[in-house]
Amino acid sequence: MAKTRPGKRDLDTYTIRGTNKVVRAGDCVLMRPSENNSAPYVARVEKLEADNRNNLKVRVRWYYRPEESVGGRRQFHGAKELFLSDHFDTQSAHTIESKCIVHTFKNYSKLENVGPEDFYCRFEYKPASGAFIPDRVAVYCKCEMPYNPDDLMIQCEECKDWYHPACVDMTTEQAKQLDHFVCSEHSGDGDAKKPTSLANGKVEPKRQKK
Repeated sequence: MAKTRPGKRDLDTYTIRGTNKVVRAGDCVLMRPSENNSAPYVARVEKLEADNRNNLKVRVRWYYRPEESVGGRRQFHGAKELFLSDHFDTQSAHTIESKCIVHTFKNYSKLENVGPEDFYCRFEYKPASGAFIPDRVAVYCKCEMPYNPDDLMIQCEECKDWYHPACVDMTTEQAKQLDHFVCSEHSGDGDAKKPTSLANGKVEPKRQKK
């Protein structure tokens, strides 16, 4: 743990201005952006401190949104996806607007209802180099794309692989009406729309992209 500088004192908690929400080190928060029309910044609180004039400061580790990273937002990035960066900063504690939750990818995929305060993270990101950790991700479907938990998926009864409806010539509405599904590679008569299970996208992919 970093030592507090002279004239500074560590704080255990901070109550967000105008609310009764208490922030502690380790919590994730939404912070007021520099531009009014921008989405709030998301950060993980590392440390809270105050100086001799009782100015409250928060040391944070920033999360980046896909569009803020090298390469930008891609098809497999979910709407609530964030990358935990190695970018640290110190800000006024009064820029904290609210608390939020950054789930693991697995836990987010199991949520029945996603609220405005719910996000998830499956990558760490290094802004200076544009590198991601891990540098490879699981892929599935004919398109061999990483999993997007926002997308509907259907599972083949034979091979147990998961497919986007559009990749097997189906609409989302048709996929929702299926009782069973067999992909074209395992359907003897070439009809993939045979009597299996339907998923709402909440499944972990199994294959690794080479």
